[in-house]
Amino acid sequence: MGSTIVERFSKYLTQIKYPKNKEPWQIEGILINSNQSFKFDVRDMFTLANQQYGKYVNTTNKADKIVFETIKNWHILDMFEFNKYIKKNKLSKVHLEDLLMNLDWCINLKK
Repeated sequence: MGSTIVERFSKYLTQIKYPKNKEPWQIEGILINSNQSFKFDVRDMFTLANQQYGKYVNTTNKADKIVFETIKNWHILDMFEFNKYIKKNKLSKVHLEDLLMNLDWCINLKK
């Protein structure tokens, strides 16, 4: 049986904490080579009807960062900047590639 997305991502964090109650974030910790703790939304993406991948992100989410897993990388985006981009451009759907090109706070970690 394979590991969960939270277990796979946890390998890139130190000082890990998990929510005590049901929260919109799944893991808290400090990224390796960093010194600041963040709460991460690390839910799996799912297959859409058009065979593309998607992920629901609630703009009221209390996570600090949103994490997307691809085959070769982890893409970590800032939740505040993500929300600002969505609202400014009046979007309900956005492609990960567009976010990676248009957001300033983006970390790409190779697996």
